[in-house]
Amino acid sequence: MTTIFVTGGAGFIGSNFCRYIYKNRPNLNIIILDALTYAGNIENIKDIILDKERVQFWQGDVNDVELVHDLTSISDFVVHFAAETHVARSLYANRVFFHTDIMGTQSICSAVQKFKNRVRRFIHISTSEVYGTSLTEPMDEEHPLNPTSPYAGAKAGADRTVCSYCKAYNIPAVTVRPFNQYGPNQHLEKVVPRFITNLINDEPLSIHGDGSARRDWVWVGDTVKGIIALLDAPEERVIGETFNLGTGISTSVLDLADIIGGMMGKSGKLDYMTERLGQVQNHISSTEKLYLATGFKAETPLVEGLKKTIEWYEAHREWWKNQTWLKKVPVRTENNKTLYW
Repeated sequence: MTTIFVTGGAGFIGSNFCRYIYKNRPNLNIIILDALTYAGNIENIKDIILDKERVQFWQGDVNDVELVHDLTSISDFVVHFAAETHVARSLYANRVFFHTDIMGTQSICSAVQKFKNRVRRFIHISTSEVYGTSLTEPMDEEHPLNPTSPYAGAKAGADRTVCSYCKAYNIPAVTVRPFNQYGPNQHLEKVVPRFITNLINDEPLSIHGDGSARRDWVWVGDTVKGIIALLDAPEERVIGETFNLGTGISTSVLDLADIIGGMMGKSGKLDYMTERLGQVQNHISSTEKLYLATGFKAETPLVEGLKKTIEWYEAHREWWKNQTWLKKVPVRTENNKTLYW
C-alpha cells in the first residue's frame, strides 16, 4: 500500500483533507501527525482513526525531528499543513509562530531530503498572507512577498525554506498558497465561523476597521481537491513550483457579513472595532497557473459554500460551544492599550 504522511491532520484543512483521502483513495494508507494544540481537534478525525489498518495517528510536534524522520521514512507522499495560523494571535504570541512555522517546516524539509529516494512528492501548504496587500489584481505567483504580520512573516520564512531545499537538495516539493478558507471544522477565531456562531447566539458581528478589506474566499472542499490535483499531476509540471489556490473572486468582509446574515435570516448588529495591526486590504487570486498545470479550478460559489458551512455549524453546536471564549484574543497596542481582536 502507498502511504501518505499528513502533518496537522487534526486541524481545519488537514482534517478535511484526511477524511477526503480516506473516503476516496482506498489505495492510500494515512499517517497523521498533530500536536493537538487549541486549534487541532481529535474530534475532526475520530471517524477515520478507528481504522487501525489504514490510519495511524501520532500526537506529536513537527519539531520532534526523530519522530518526523521516522514517519517520513515510511511514506511515499508528504503533505505539510501543521502551522500556527491566526493573524491576531500572532500579534501577542508571536514567537511560537516562528518556531512552529519555520523550524517545523525545516524539520519536514530535512526529512524529505534524507528520504527523497522514497518520498515521491512533498506538498507544503503556505498561505496567500505572504503577499501582503495586493499590488496587482489578480495576484499571481510572481507577486512580491510583503508579509504584514508575525504570522505572515513566519509563513513567508517557511515558504522560502522549502524553496531553498528545492534548489540545494532537489527535493520533490510543491508549494501551495491557499487564499482565505472556510468550511466545516474551522476554529471560531476565523471570521466565517465567528460570524455564523455569533448569529446563532444572537451576538453582534465584530468588524475590523470599516469592513472594506476584500478577500478571495475558498470553500475547503475545493482546496482539498486542488491539493490532490497537485499530488496527481505529472512531476515535470509541478515539482519545484509554487501555486496559488483561490477562486479569482473577492468579497469584502462587510459584504460577507451581509450575505451570511441574509442567509440565516438575521441582520446581525455590527460591532466596528479598531483596524487590526498589519491588516491586509485586498486579496484576489490568479487561478491560471494551477489550472494550466493540473486542469483544476475551484468551482464552489461563495453562497453555496456558505450554505453548507452554516448548516454544519448549526448541526454541530457541541463541537464549537466550548470554543466561544477563544473568538477574540488580547493584543497590546503601541500605546500600551489592550484590545480584544
